[in-house]
Amino acid sequence: MQLTAPLPNLSPLSDEQQRQLNQVLSTLNTQQLAWVSGYLYGLSQSTGQVAGQPVATAGAAPAGSLTIIYGSQTGNAKGAAAAIQKQAEAQGLPVTLVSMADYKPKQLKKESHLLVVVSTYGEGEPPESAVDLFEQLKKGKIGKLEGLKFAVLGLGDSSYEFFCQTGKDFDGFLAKAGAERIYELASLDVDYQEAAKAWGEQAVKAIATTLSAGASAGAATASVTGAVQAAVGHSQYHKENPFPARLSVNQKITGRDSTKDIRHIEISLEDSGITYQPGDALGIWFDNDASLVGEVLALTELRGDEATTKGPLRDALSRHFELTRLHGGFITGLAEISGNAALKDLAGDKAQVNALVASAQVVDVLKRFPAKLGADQLVSLLRPLTPRLYSIASAQSEVEEEVHLTVGVVRYPQTDGTVRSGGASSYLADRLPEEAEVRVFVEHNDNFRLPANPDTPVIMVGPGTGIAPFRAFMQERETLGASGKNWLFFGNPHSTQDFLYQVEWQRQVKSGLLSKISLAFSRDQGHKIYVQDRLREAGLELYQWLEAGAHFYVCGDANHMAKDVQQALLDVIAEHGHKSREEAEEYLSELRRAKRYQRDVY
Repeated sequence: MQLTAPLPNLSPLSDEQQRQLNQVLSTLNTQQLAWVSGYLYGLSQSTGQVAGQPVATAGAAPAGSLTIIYGSQTGNAKGAAAAIQKQAEAQGLPVTLVSMADYKPKQLKKESHLLVVVSTYGEGEPPESAVDLFEQLKKGKIGKLEGLKFAVLGLGDSSYEFFCQTGKDFDGFLAKAGAERIYELASLDVDYQEAAKAWGEQAVKAIATTLSAGASAGAATASVTGAVQAAVGHSQYHKENPFPARLSVNQKITGRDSTKDIRHIEISLEDSGITYQPGDALGIWFDNDASLVGEVLALTELRGDEATTKGPLRDALSRHFELTRLHGGFITGLAEISGNAALKDLAGDKAQVNALVASAQVVDVLKRFPAKLGADQLVSLLRPLTPRLYSIASAQSEVEEEVHLTVGVVRYPQTDGTVRSGGASSYLADRLPEEAEVRVFVEHNDNFRLPANPDTPVIMVGPGTGIAPFRAFMQERETLGASGKNWLFFGNPHSTQDFLYQVEWQRQVKSGLLSKISLAFSRDQGHKIYVQDRLREAGLELYQWLEAGAHFYVCGDANHMAKDVQQALLDVIAEHGHKSREEAEEYLSELRRAKRYQRDVY
């Protein structure tokens, strides 16, 4: 039984406090409500304050409040922002944490203190949740922001040319609008955790000097909400504490003659208590290939039993360091240590470094430029291993204590004839036997969700492995008996080799669950046809669906497909809506703001 009735208007809470509390309580069952009731009563009787909050000075009023907004693609910026929120709460500051996807840009004019935590992806682009706020600031639509004090924490990957560009852009946009930078911009690399913690401490300290630490209604609400969410929130398993799950199915779903190796993966979550929603991603921790580790050791003339901070070197290279994702720092660092003249020349050419990073792995650089290294030297050149995220291809309402993935195995040949493989995809496909343990966690993605109203029509564009979340969407809508129409656009090279989940889609078309399916098999005819071509062909009906309230979803490649799809969508809106280019762009922005245009791109 769920609590759905609103709280009666008899409490000392403000309307906003009541709204927030109702929102949290509506997610709880009877047992959870009873537990929370006792938990909060105990807190009120112990010290008269919510755990972790300093007692407010009577009559003290804050000179404003702190808002932390985050734009996150893979969850890192969200986690860093939440950690800074805790640092601010420990200082007794009134603080609110909110995703940029849920933040109204005009609210900036009402803020006194703002911390921005944002990642960069692709070619220096903002994460999906940050696009609307980013564009409004970029175009100066929000106006002047004098009186606002701000600081920006940018996360990125120095392997990419436009390192932390989105953080730099937000910092520049806010300063240009007249806001006052209260603490310096930070641009942090993939091993950001310690630096982010230190930056957060200093930024919060700078804010505290201009912000009274008196209690406020907002802080009280945030504290109660936080206590309730901490008590009954997400699973105990997360990125730093993954669940030891079990691989139950590893099935190739492309044909024998396909140019792609795509696997349907099923993982058992039995006894984990893990829950997920369609649109979420599953994080996979993996071990590097033992033969790859051996090759790196041989090329650096190391034994593997040398001691490191992560244990014996061989174990550390297997479980704790990236070997399949090359980064520019490895190339420049190796050039400096080895003194190799040819490598130094290459390291000094940014274009050559970027080309090598895009096409090779650590071992390939060592093969071209052999160097005898100490264990500490090798480890100093490597980055910590990071888990890979895969869009979940199942609905828990359908598969219960399982989770399904659609994994494209990354393989690319080298000039010497060897074939390199992606770390996590080859781990799942080639090295992990069925029934073996795999460490997993769920990365929740509230910016890629089915409409709350089951009658709302949805349009889904998912070529290749981008089909994954839409399989979950359809399972969910079928289980719930949702009446909204569903239209799927899918593309891949060949219909006979690459029509992923063909039998399932055909069944859903026959049952009426899938109202329309538009297919683009690019190599099945003389000229290539892609999903964006199918969008244009169906432009009139597509626009009619949008006008009828449809939600539009895109999943897959960010650098090419997603941009081409967006261009096609703008063309459809302009042509069939009889709009100028500027009007079409504003129409699309409105869809995004209404969460009717959502993308899960990578």
